[in-house]
This record gives sequence, C-alpha cells and structure tokens, in this order.
Amino acid sequence: MIYDIRHVTKYLYEFPVSSAALSLRLTPRSGGGQRCLDHSLLIEPRPKALRSEQDFFGNVVTTATIETGLTALKIEARARVDVSRSVVVPPGASLAWKEIAAAALEQTSLGADAPVHFLFASPHITLPAPVTAYAAESFPPGLPVVDGARDLARRICADFIYSPQVTDVSTPLDDAFAQRRGVCQDFAHIMIAGLRGLGLPAAYVSGYIRTISPEGQPRLEGADATHAWVSIWCGEGTGWLGIDPTNAMDAGDDHIVLAIGRDFSDVSPVHGVFVGSGAHQLEVAVDVTPAGATA
Repeated sequence: MIYDIRHVTKYLYEFPVSSAALSLRLTPRSGGGQRCLDHSLLIEPRPKALRSEQDFFGNVVTTATIETGLTALKIEARARVDVSRSVVVPPGASLAWKEIAAAALEQTSLGADAPVHFLFASPHITLPAPVTAYAAESFPPGLPVVDGARDLARRICADFIYSPQVTDVSTPLDDAFAQRRGVCQDFAHIMIAGLRGLGLPAAYVSGYIRTISPEGQPRLEGADATHAWVSIWCGEGTGWLGIDPTNAMDAGDDHIVLAIGRDFSDVSPVHGVFVGSGAHQLEVAVDVTPAGATA
C-alpha cells in the first residue's frame, strides 16, 4: 500500500519569540517493510539554517534554526511511503521467551538494532516490579515469545482506558500504570517496561496509523494521528516484530514508522528550544490517505 501523509504542527505564542532551534523527526524510515518514496518539509517562518542527518538509531533528524521574531510557527511535513508487511508469525512459531531472554544477553553487536540497547531502563522507562509482575502473567514457562507479547498487548488493550486528557508526555510510567488510563505513548511505555523487566528487548516506535471512517460517513480532514507501538526482538531468525498494544494487533500495512528508539525521548517528532516567555498553544493535524484517494 502506498500512502500520502500530511502532518501539520502549529504553535501560537502568547508573546513574541525571538528565536527557535528545532529538532524534527518527521521523515518516515525506509526498511522493515516500508520505503519512503518522497518527503518534503515546509517551515514558516523560514529557517535561517536547515540540516538533515541520521541519529544513532537510523532516524532522519532535521535541525532547523529560526532567528526571525515570531508569534506563530507552522511545520508541515509531507511524505509518500510504500508499506508492505506481509510476513506474519503464526502462533507457536517463535522460540520460547526464556530462550530469547538468554540469547539477548549473548549478543555481542553494538549496532543500532542490537538488542542490548533495548534491554534496560531508559529516560522515560523505569522497570517497576508491579509492571514486571503484570507482564509475567502473559509469559508462563515455555510459551513462545510472540504469543506472550501478543497476549500482553491484548491485556493492556482490555485493562487500560484510552483517555487523552489524563496524561501528557511528562507523566511518569508508574502513574499511567496505576491509574490504568492514558494514550498510545503510555501503553507502549508500559508494555516495553514489562518486557524489559522480563529480560526481553523492546523498542519504542513512533509513526502513524491509518484510520478508516465508518461506512457511509465522510473521512474527516486531520482525523488520523501520530501513534506509538512496540517492537520486540524475537531472536536472530525472526528479528524485530511490531506489536500495537493500543489496538491489540501486530503492526501491519496501516502502520507507518517515523522513528525508533528506547522510548519517546529518542523519537519525539518535534523537539525544540524557544527564546521567549509566556504560554503557547499547540495544534496537530495528520492525514494518512492511500495514494490517489481523496483526503
């Protein structure tokens, strides 16, 4: 499936901002069943300097420096991405989870996708005992690792309530777990914490998921959203597998990857430093449409 993506971020400032330095991860990745065919970035006001490079994990990072005074900022990213994830791991087809945990400790690679980077605590992910115990219920001895991960995602989807107003990017993992409420970022962090607590390598994935309007109803502009899910290492044979705990499903052809890291701190789509004072308002709109379709 080929998708056209439009991702618009707008900031409105209470008082004028004299300058800004932005770090943007808004270019879809190539690899892992998808290929970025085209990408463009429009920033208003126009940056004085714009530079793109890859970070350690292979994500495209665009750095923008704005030295013009501004009361509003608009970042519009457009991309065309070809997604084809036809490989499905059948139930019972993966190695037992304790074999995967043992194999992860034996890996010697320090490359970007090496499991060692995704085994331990990270800035947004602690390894609380209650979260490990919760995850352990999905992993009895001898269970194949993919079966356990799918069951954990299913339980998170069933046990936690999706509530956009309850948490934000600074909410500690422990709080989201205790209140059993949050958004996709929280659910991904909780699942990763549980997996790592059991010794299983798990990465955080940011991106998009296409939503389909109910039959007979028009598609709303901007109705799609940024999304987050989990990638779990299933051994050298199977490699990394994306699993979405918000929707209790494997990451498929409707999931489009922007960036991969240890947690949200490694993959934030827009991160920056602004020189100014006062409050600001943020608006985000995302459209994910099949190429050639009407948005």
